[in-house]
Amino acid sequence: MTKRYFVTVILVMFLWAICFPLISVGINDAPHLTFASLRAILAGATLLFIAFCLNRPMPRGRQVWTIIISIGLGATTLGFFGMFHAAEFVTPGLATVIANTQPLLAAFLAYLFLGEVLEGRGKVGLLLGFIGIVIITLPSFGAAGRPDQLLGIAYIVLAACGITVSNVLIRRLGNRADPLVAMGWQMVIGSIPLGLLALSTENPTDLVWSTRFTLSLVSLSFAGTALVYWLWSAILQDVELNRANAFSFLIPIFGLSMGLIFFNESLGWIQVGGITLSLAGIYLVNSSSSPEMRAPGS
Repeated sequence: MTKRYFVTVILVMFLWAICFPLISVGINDAPHLTFASLRAILAGATLLFIAFCLNRPMPRGRQVWTIIISIGLGATTLGFFGMFHAAEFVTPGLATVIANTQPLLAAFLAYLFLGEVLEGRGKVGLLLGFIGIVIITLPSFGAAGRPDQLLGIAYIVLAACGITVSNVLIRRLGNRADPLVAMGWQMVIGSIPLGLLALSTENPTDLVWSTRFTLSLVSLSFAGTALVYWLWSAILQDVELNRANAFSFLIPIFGLSMGLIFFNESLGWIQVGGITLSLAGIYLVNSSSSPEMRAPGS
């Protein structure tokens, strides 16, 4: 693992961790899907503008465009739809934790579609990371019986599924498309269903352009979306999905820290234990031998 890769992937996970708190700040001033659509189109347009200024090549080929469209529907349409609705029902810390339990599912899909086979040490690492996530969320399980919180968890699961599938597709896309262009187009494409849903189910004029909403939208669009997906796409061009995705276990740690500081959420010894296991899981996955590669479907 190079120092540059380590720093970049840590930055990506931190930027993803700030998304739920920022959504919670801005959601009071805007309809959910209107907010999500603005985030997606602003981020996508920014990346495409930068790509145009740098004269980056456009994607070529039906297969490449099919993958980009599928990434947009998964990461942007389903991901944002679930995230923004969930923010109304669950706390930012819990939302961040549940949304990022996806490395196990991603490992299974990476085995099926990318031919990535984790060795024993890597499997133990993913299992430890997952156990750590479960332990971290234990203090919140007592309130999970409320119908509104269960609905919020369902929205998060939907978002996590969309993000997991899109991660596999980003890795599969590889270097067949420039990261700036590919991520810009997937956001623009993914924003279309969100915009149509917003126009048909919400009143966009209810949006209040307050200072807190504007700051939330700008931060989410530029740092939490445009920058983070560009960096993540570049990482997955060179690094196995399982190895990079193991760092997702850092997101709940960042999320709980921000929940502790900004939302008066508590941090007990049981959560400290969960954090320790998650960190151990990340170390095991990334210190294991490179995954054996097999032909997908074999």
